[in-house]
Amino acid sequence: MVLNRVTYRRRLSYNTKSNKTRINKTPGGKLVILYAKKKTQISKCGDCKEGLRGIPAVRPYKLSGLSKRVKTVSRIYGGTKCSRCVRSRIIRAFLIEEQKIVARVLKAQAKK
Repeated sequence: MVLNRVTYRRRLSYNTKSNKTRINKTPGGKLVILYAKKKTQISKCGDCKEGLRGIPAVRPYKLSGLSKRVKTVSRIYGGTKCSRCVRSRIIRAFLIEEQKIVARVLKAQAKK
């Protein structure tokens, strides 16, 4: 009779988030434990919390090793805000400036 018992291969002996495993059968018929990596989360927009496209979903340690061109998008706020939020920010800033100019013109006309 074959024992289907396996043991952890590392020192951590508790079933924690960082110690998730699965059982795998080797070509020799032996059962071994394989450690699973933690699931990754997609980078999210700072304003609308929507997932950012074009940025890889990797763990923070691996993200620190990636080059800058992989971690960002070639746009203002690239890698932190989505295109929709950037567009609305630009339009909002433009309209606020227009409002200030109109107010200044009306004030000048009132003085005359």
